[in-house]
Amino acid sequence: MPHFRRQTALAIIVLAGLAISPLAISHYNDKEGPQSYRQSWFALVAANFSPMVSMVKGEIPWQEMQMAGYADQLAALTTLDVMRGFPDGSDKGTTRAKPEIWQNKPDFQNKMDDLKTAVNALKTVADQGTDRKAIAAQVAATGKACKACHDEYKSKNYLY
Repeated sequence: MPHFRRQTALAIIVLAGLAISPLAISHYNDKEGPQSYRQSWFALVAANFSPMVSMVKGEIPWQEMQMAGYADQLAALTTLDVMRGFPDGSDKGTTRAKPEIWQNKPDFQNKMDDLKTAVNALKTVADQGTDRKAIAAQVAATGKACKACHDEYKSKNYLY
């Protein structure tokens, strides 16, 4: 029975991924390709991470299979090279990326690497699924890795 539940949950997650695909595409602007690429990537990260946070907070029911599925999707996203969305010159246009990214790319890259490490650890504990405290702690650690970039490199305003 657990195998059937896992397959059902994965099918639901795949369908949810297809449903949110327009969210990613809606960020695409062919005149600002790099900006659109990174905004789409971050939108997909948020679409997978936000429900995990909501489960931890008790805002939505805790579902192990969905938690594991969201973690799997986050880990898959971190295999993409998001840094290709930050080439020189893409600090202009419709963006929330602060110019400090291009002034200190090694630090920004380190923070992105820290996020990938946190997401992989989250995937590991979520795939085990039995220790809610460990999962909640790793959701918090992943959120902290996200916030590290937001604090220094994400503006609250568009149109730099």
